[in-house]
Amino acid sequence: MKTLKFKTNINCGNCLAKVTPKLNEQSDIESWEVDLQDPDRTLTVNTENLEPEDIKKAVLKAGFIANPK
Repeated sequence: MKTLKFKTNINCGNCLAKVTPKLNEQSDIESWEVDLQDPDRTLTVNTENLEPEDIKKAVLKAGFIANPK
């Protein structure tokens, strides 16, 4: 299992609600969370097979940016 971390512009509960379905539809994500208290709004994803680019694309589909840390 690898842990990927991203700096995002997901900054509130409504933003999180928009991104949730896009991340949940990725079958290879074991778990994920966004730390809204962190100034970088860090998205942490646990996955076996996905690469940072895969996560970046899923977040972008919801209209947000995720840059690997």
